This record gives sequence, C-alpha cells and structure tokens, in this order.
Amino acid sequence: MTSSDGARTLKGKVALVTGAGRGLGRAFAEKLAAMGADVAIHGMRENGPAEYGEGSTLTAVAEEIAKAHGVRTIRVLGDLTQGADITRVVETTTRELGPIEILVHNAGGDIAAKGGKPDPNDAIGIKEEDVRAVLDRNLLSTILTCQAVAQEMMKRRQGRIVTIGSVAAFKGRTNGSIYAVAKAGMTHYTRCLADQLRAYDINVNCIAPGDTRTGRFMGTRAVDQNRMVETGTLDRIATVDEVARVVEMFAGPMGAFISGQVLRVDGAGQCWAA
Repeated sequence: MTSSDGARTLKGKVALVTGAGRGLGRAFAEKLAAMGADVAIHGMRENGPAEYGEGSTLTAVAEEIAKAHGVRTIRVLGDLTQGADITRVVETTTRELGPIEILVHNAGGDIAAKGGKPDPNDAIGIKEEDVRAVLDRNLLSTILTCQAVAQEMMKRRQGRIVTIGSVAAFKGRTNGSIYAVAKAGMTHYTRCLADQLRAYDINVNCIAPGDTRTGRFMGTRAVDQNRMVETGTLDRIATVDEVARVVEMFAGPMGAFISGQVLRVDGAGQCWAA
C-alpha cells in the first residue's frame, strides 16, 4: 500500500493507532498514513511485531510507514491498562506530532495474564487472573484510552474515535467467552461515548471484524484452507486491508455525520440486529 492508493484527505491530521505494530493495527496505521495523516505507532513491546512474523521492531514499523507514505511517524510504548502509561503516550504524541485528531484504539486480544490464550478459556473454567487480564486488555484499556484522548478533543471541539471490537461481541459462545464479554462491553461503551461527545462534534464508531488474516489469527489455530480464497465467495477469511478500508470512512470526510455506529466486517457471517 502506498500513498498513491487514495486521496490525501487527512493531510496535516495527527492520528494515534494503538496496537499498531502488526496485523490489523498496522493496516489501520498504513491506511491513515496513505491518506496523509501523521501517525503515532503504539505498541506494548518494542519486539511485538516479530512475535507472529509480521515485522521486526516497533521502531522499524514506524520508520517503514513514514518512508512509504511521506508522513511523520513516531513509535510509542505503553501498557494501556495503566493510566500513567496512557497519559505518557498521549503527551508524547502531542509533543512530537501535535494534538491527536484521530484515535484508532486497536489494542486488545484474547490473551492470558502470562501470554498465549487462556487455558481453559470457557465461561466457567477460565482462571481469575485470566479473566482480569482479558477484561483489562480489552474493555479497561478502551475506556481509559478514550477518556484521555477525548478530554483533549473536547477542548478543540473536533475529533474522530474508532474502537476495534469483534463479531464475538454479538453471539453467546463457550470458547473465548470472557473476550466476547469484554468486546460486548467496549461496543456499548463506544455508543455511550458517542452520545456524550455528540455536542462536541466528535464522531465515535466501532469496527467489529470477523475472522481476519493477521499473523496472530493464522498462527494460533487450524485454518480451513477453503476459506483462504479472496474472490468468488464471502464465506472466507478477510484480508487485513478489507477491514482497514472501513477506517477510511470513519476517519475521513465520508464519516462526517456518522457516529455511534458498530459496523461488522465479516462478509455477512452475522446477519442479525445488534
């Protein structure tokens, strides 16, 4: 993806993308940079992009995006379950690039307290430390990060916030149940935030992807190869760019009067309300 892929409708804007070192987060950062935005590339660990073979370091990812799209980037490290880290991430971005006008909060994941997936990972057997880790990583980080960024946006009476949920939020499930609960909570928090920020001309929306071809997704489960096609059917696993395109709508001019919405990007895998 290069800067010639689309109009530079976000030129001069500053975006913070959390969990941007690999997978969907990097795709969101690439999309915003292609539209001309300067981007803060957030990650929890400097070597995070290498964990599933999607890069080397967070610093390298930031440098590659800057070079590819002719924008300014920085890399910012922080644990977004901790308020002090969030404050530092926001202050560093503002100092180095300018006030944050676009937040894409992508950080999260169905990850246990000690790494990997919780085991067991059902509604009854999951360990207390893993319940707290999954809720903190997804729901708490969303609330705290959005609070910190929204307070500054409110002063300027402008901004766009995009949270990244999951289709897991809309269906009862035995496996990954606490992750589903966390995503359901952050989905509704997005709606609540949109209601509060309406009067400040700040748009708040949620993208809820289905199965997507990220390194982590492909590396942590058996994948049906029949769903790896890219044409001829919507019953397939999405490419990261197919999900990232929605950021162009929510963050760009097309999204000026869209707020409080949750958009599933799953090829009609879920065809029911709410």
